Amino acid sequence: MFEKIVAILQEYSGVDKSLIVPDARLTVDLGLNSLDVINIVVAFEDEFGVEISNDDLRTFQCVSDIEEYLEQHATIY
Repeated sequence: MFEKIVAILQEYSGVDKSLIVPDARLTVDLGLNSLDVINIVVAFEDEFGVEISNDDLRTFQCVSDIEEYLEQHATIY
């Protein structure tokens, strides 16, 4: 699952895969803006068969937050 998360984040951030680590912060370290975050949420929803609410989205500060959420809620791995 982590590899898929990294691939999606790399697509939208353009940063090197080696920088997408669990404690990397989405906006500060990966340089994602609010539109990028919306786009990655849609990509995660499509890839993992999950619906992510706006309230849940606000909890995504770093890569590990996304991974933990998807591990708990995803229907597709």
